[in-house]
Amino acid sequence: MSARKLSDNLTNMSNDPRPLFRPAAGVARPLAPVWVTERLSDRLAEVLMRQIDDGALRPGDRLPTEAQLSARHGVSRSVVREALQRVKSRGLLHSRQGSGVFVATPPAHKALAFDPTVLESMAAVVQVVELRRVLEGEIAALAAERGTRVQHAGLRRALKAIDEAMAAGREGVDEDMAFHRAIGEATGNPQFSRLLAFIEQYLREAMRVTKGNEARREDFMNQVRDEHRAIVAAIEARDAGGARAAAIAHLVNGEERLVQGGVIPRRVSRAHRRSA
Repeated sequence: MSARKLSDNLTNMSNDPRPLFRPAAGVARPLAPVWVTERLSDRLAEVLMRQIDDGALRPGDRLPTEAQLSARHGVSRSVVREALQRVKSRGLLHSRQGSGVFVATPPAHKALAFDPTVLESMAAVVQVVELRRVLEGEIAALAAERGTRVQHAGLRRALKAIDEAMAAGREGVDEDMAFHRAIGEATGNPQFSRLLAFIEQYLREAMRVTKGNEARREDFMNQVRDEHRAIVAAIEARDAGGARAAAIAHLVNGEERLVQGGVIPRRVSRAHRRSA
């Protein structure tokens, strides 16, 4: 399938009840367009939310399984999971242990939501990186002050999972998100975990852009690996200042890698730094 035809599908699928996109057999996913999967998950989320709004899916209805949704819409199960997470973040779905995912009763108050166009430009990706810098520096510092040995071991396992994902040729976004969630959990403050869960849909999409860029160059991947390890080392050493600095440096360096990779112009990066 040509890039033009895929783009047309993505533009039109929000109003199309048919399956989202079924790639031709044997066609490998190209490295360059890092927006394809996120677009599919966005569109599937929109389809589900529209069905809930229209009453096609009613409170208490059980959704098809991940495998069924994947087959029905011609997308991967990871796309389905991301779409479901986005709809859950709006308070429209909830999971029941061992039973599946169900349509939730409409909340009395509308859930907090960001502008859905938040990632339609590379400048917006830089904005999300900036948001992460503010949040994750302090989260890492608190994790250094409060983290337990068990949580330290969890951080090391998360690092290993990222390495394994990259060695297997996967983008490693899920593993990277799990690593940052583990740092949040190590603060001992569940509100950080709740906040990260809410904004994860936006952090995830921006991370797809940064990870896609970093996967192009081995030196970028080595830098990320070293930066992650520096964060964990500072947390394990209970060095709050060092953990904060390492987390902030990781995100500042990630923005610089976007510039070096030609993903964003340096003027966009500089403009946001001046406004920070």
